[in-house]
Amino acid sequence: MMGVVYRDLKPENVLVRGDGHIMLSDFDLSLKCDVVPRLLRHNSLPAQNGSSAGGGRADSGKPSCVPPIQPVLSCLFNGVHKCHQAKEGAAAAARDGGEADDSTEPCDRNPELVVEPVSARSRSFVGTHEYLAPEVISGQGHGSAVDWWTLGVFMYEMVYGRTPFKGADNEKTLVNIIKQPLAFPRVVAASGREWDEHLRAQDLMTQLLAKNPKKRLGGCTGSAEVKRHDFFKGVNWALVRSVRPPEVPKPPVVPAPAPALAPQKKVLMMSRKERQEPYNYNPRPDDERFEYF
Repeated sequence: MMGVVYRDLKPENVLVRGDGHIMLSDFDLSLKCDVVPRLLRHNSLPAQNGSSAGGGRADSGKPSCVPPIQPVLSCLFNGVHKCHQAKEGAAAAARDGGEADDSTEPCDRNPELVVEPVSARSRSFVGTHEYLAPEVISGQGHGSAVDWWTLGVFMYEMVYGRTPFKGADNEKTLVNIIKQPLAFPRVVAASGREWDEHLRAQDLMTQLLAKNPKKRLGGCTGSAEVKRHDFFKGVNWALVRSVRPPEVPKPPVVPAPAPALAPQKKVLMMSRKERQEPYNYNPRPDDERFEYF
């Protein structure tokens, strides 16, 4: 939303704050560009008794990209207003004993606001070798889809402890990224629920690590497409900063200050030979520090 594209995502650049939320560091490779807000509208389901012009069924799963609309907030308001009008009309028809119009588009999924530089293009070859996307290595130019590839590599390393295409050296790593198919290590789940979560994570990583950027999750519409994945089911993105994370770092233990020691008197150190010799006092003639009585 601020027009900053972060291009160096890796575990060592992700910091955990005291409240358990994360923050990014090292913005040396970041890209600053202009962002134009736009609306993302989802194709509605076809009418139950209708069909497309070609006799086939319309695809309701793919979103359609809408050109920038100004002002965006007014468009969102108009869309929601029309949605409520359609629902009120259907409810009135039902009360009058009539049948609701099946051709009315469903309003369950409101338009989504996209504020990302999804169309930004670059030819720069920067970043950590293990996190580079195939289109970056080929040098044919790349867009925002490379950032979702990086997220997939990041997730893979966080789950399995290594990156998916790491080779013996940097050159072999780049070859693996282009030619080697994605594979997952075998894991053992402690419960069925944990296994289901692991499968959802693998499905998300598979879509993020698609070698073709046009087929990669988030390549066209950015985060709006990624957030709809089942892996993030139940996440309230608008209030994510207000939710307590599952793991919160414990505050560091500060040792108590040591008690102040009483001042010690100076002790004149004498050798063993000096201690064994008899003590004789022979004042000097010019010593006036003593007063005789």
